[in-house]
Amino acid sequence: MKFAWKSGLFGLLLMGNVLLTGVTVQAAEEPTMKTGVYIDNMDMSGLTRAQVLERLEDYTAQLEQVELTLIAANGNQVQTTGEALGMQWANEELVQEAMELGTKGNVIERYKAIKDLENDKRNFTMVFDYDMQAINDFLAQEATKYNQAAVDFALIKEDKEFKVVEGQIGYALDMETSIDIVYDFLTTQWDYAPCRIELDIDVEQPRGSVEELAAVQDIMGSYTTSFTSSGAERTANVTNGCRLINGVLLYPGDEFSALELVTPFSEKNGYAMAGSYLNGKVVDSLGGGICQVTTTLYNAVLLSELEITERYNHSMSVSYVPPANDAAIAESAGKDFKFVNNTEAPIYIEGFVKNKHITFNVYGKEYRPENRVVTYESEILEVINPTTDNIIADNTKHLGYISMEESAHIGYKAKLWKVVTVDGVETERTQVNSSKYKMTPRTAVVGTATGDPNAYNEIMAAIGTGSIDHVRNVIALLQGAAQQVVIADI
Repeated sequence: MKFAWKSGLFGLLLMGNVLLTGVTVQAAEEPTMKTGVYIDNMDMSGLTRAQVLERLEDYTAQLEQVELTLIAANGNQVQTTGEALGMQWANEELVQEAMELGTKGNVIERYKAIKDLENDKRNFTMVFDYDMQAINDFLAQEATKYNQAAVDFALIKEDKEFKVVEGQIGYALDMETSIDIVYDFLTTQWDYAPCRIELDIDVEQPRGSVEELAAVQDIMGSYTTSFTSSGAERTANVTNGCRLINGVLLYPGDEFSALELVTPFSEKNGYAMAGSYLNGKVVDSLGGGICQVTTTLYNAVLLSELEITERYNHSMSVSYVPPANDAAIAESAGKDFKFVNNTEAPIYIEGFVKNKHITFNVYGKEYRPENRVVTYESEILEVINPTTDNIIADNTKHLGYISMEESAHIGYKAKLWKVVTVDGVETERTQVNSSKYKMTPRTAVVGTATGDPNAYNEIMAAIGTGSIDHVRNVIALLQGAAQQVVIADI
């Protein structure tokens, strides 16, 4: 028995040596894959390393072109491929591992590995990876095309009737989540067949409804100012600014910004050059007169008792409202007029111009009792009158020349009070704002060029008095009652 065992072992070793000797000789020529080795269920038996790589590269190229359908916003389909998403074979080392199968270990281990392959094939799995940046770029360029902003229900006022405009549901691709969805699906679930991948889409419902907007019927506040003395350019600016604000709908909690609606101040946006305040002077600028628009709206908003969040008074007083009743805006200085709809119903702003009068009506759902009345009172704390005129002597202009450059503005310090009465009895008095306006004197340029030393001394003495009227009288005396004084007032 002992001899027989040794003989059997010797025979096994001899057979293994002969077998392995044959394998070794074949490897020396060119190693091939053992019988029973598969990669991604493809039989690689008898193929050389180069043949295996060529076959797997062809296979990868085929997979790169398989159609992938991404489902974007509102069910829209976006077609792509693995190649477009940066598909790449990520574990090429498996070829080496497969080639070495049955070639490592001692004689018995190698023999056993080969025999095992005869009874049970060994399948290696290819792993593919994808470029996250390529997925991001593709989604940003192709899938976001179908994003759709939500459009709230709106109101249009035609004559005396309101018309509700239906809203629109919004769809937006969640980029970060969708990148993960695509990557995770392709790396863990994809079976390499054409497929559909649902992207992550945020759905935004529009604000409002027919029922909610039907409640917007009551005038909460209304105010009118006049610009009958304005020229064509300023009239155009007031009309244009009113047009840009008319029709604004504010849902509860929304903040109104005048600058957002009426800017930019450009000819393309409907504005002309007209007078406006700048550093205590009146200068021509595009949009001059726009502050009358915001001032008129300010007073309508006050009467509506909406929440004012930003308001500035003018640098100098205006003629169309009492002191402290104004609201100035300035794009360059970042001065805006803002308020919030602090009611529980939508607010609709109507603005119109008629016979050089601008009116704003604020519509909403009236919640205040009829016996409660709100008014506003301007209290002037101080009046600052100009004491002298500002006279600029110009020796390049002949004596007798006078050009009025700036009219006088009275300075004020004022407060605005909110007064509430119930059944005619005052129940509340609250300070709304405190406003200060600069005093600016009249400004004139006076010509002093003359060959008469006495006349020159006379006109300079008159200028020194700080009275334009006195300067006029002196010029008249110097030139004689019959000589016309050259005046170029503006």
